[in-house]
Amino acid sequence: MERSQERTAAERAAERTARPYDVVLFGATGFVGTLTAEYLAAHAPHGCRWALAGRSLPKLERLRERLAAIDPACATLPLLTADSADPDSLRDLAESARVVATTVGPYVWYGEGLVAACAEAGTDYLDLTGEPEFVDTMYVRHDARARETGARLVHACGFDSVPCDLGVYYTVQQLPKDVPLRVDGFLRTSATFSGGTLASALNAMGRGAQQLRAARERRLHEPRLVGRRARAPLGAPHFSRETGAWALPLPVLDPTVVARSAAANPAYGPDFRYRHFAAVRRLPLALGAVVGAGTAFGAAQLPAVRRWLMNRYEAGSGPDKEKRDRSWFSLRFVGEGGGRRVFTEVAGGDPGYDETAKILAEGALCLAFDELPSKGGQLTTVAAMGDPLLERLQAAGIRFRVAHTR
Repeated sequence: MERSQERTAAERAAERTARPYDVVLFGATGFVGTLTAEYLAAHAPHGCRWALAGRSLPKLERLRERLAAIDPACATLPLLTADSADPDSLRDLAESARVVATTVGPYVWYGEGLVAACAEAGTDYLDLTGEPEFVDTMYVRHDARARETGARLVHACGFDSVPCDLGVYYTVQQLPKDVPLRVDGFLRTSATFSGGTLASALNAMGRGAQQLRAARERRLHEPRLVGRRARAPLGAPHFSRETGAWALPLPVLDPTVVARSAAANPAYGPDFRYRHFAAVRRLPLALGAVVGAGTAFGAAQLPAVRRWLMNRYEAGSGPDKEKRDRSWFSLRFVGEGGGRRVFTEVAGGDPGYDETAKILAEGALCLAFDELPSKGGQLTTVAAMGDPLLERLQAAGIRFRVAHTR
């Protein structure tokens, strides 16, 4: 049986290698898609066979002309037309590539067709979703088939949730083995958002009931962790002496991703807990953030208001380069276990766009070219790529450091 499985895996690998493209970027003409294409034009290794994909051939042609100014070789980049509403085009796209990276969201509306096509074709898949409902639903519907075909389905491969996931992984590496571990993360950032990001956030906030149903259904299908614990409780607002700031719990996808990485990796210890906070220096700002978040959540429950807010920012739009150049993020971690305490930090530039494009592109290149564990199914970035992606992002300028230990 083992030899048969090995031959099947080898056959799958040979079939994937024979495909015409190493990486295909779907949604390449959108705001983050364009930034990702520009990053690939500047950093894809020699010999990388990559292509641009989207709905509009004229827009793809204009983007290719723009990329040719970065690297003249991009003047001949292949252009593939595909539509999230056309399953046949998505199947052709998935079958043509070893890795497909997509920026087309909100994913709960537009994402499942490509996930299904990649799971069926044995094609590695990455996206930028921060939508828990989408991730849980894709697990229930497509994880089993992806395990059979060897496809690695990696969601949240941007600022959501790679700096957090890899940052906790990096922190755990500094702590003792085989002991209970506690890690808290504190995020500070200065950035603006795009129309696509706003649409995804408002859509997610307005689908609370659907999120709960998707989470419950996932729990029915997901194997339980036996003999270990990996948790990500919400935490409570408090003043953090470690960061000198007010810590406000962030109800985002990141801590759930971290808990899933911990559940998949015994190196996180027998009892692991992670909490995720926004760090706000001044109490009035902290109170204002709480009120603002509550107001946005309430507004998102009203379909008419939600549509009005979405229409205020055109999809595909976003902050200009000058604003992005002034943006930054710092994610500080406090980890403890076995009598040791460590302070680490992940930091970089504009989180939502420049760094997200970098992370998505490096993730796609990592899946295409690096030596990785041979596993399929829905995986976190740590479970799918771990150290190779960490090394890539460090080389690309995202800083991972140990501040100090006690």
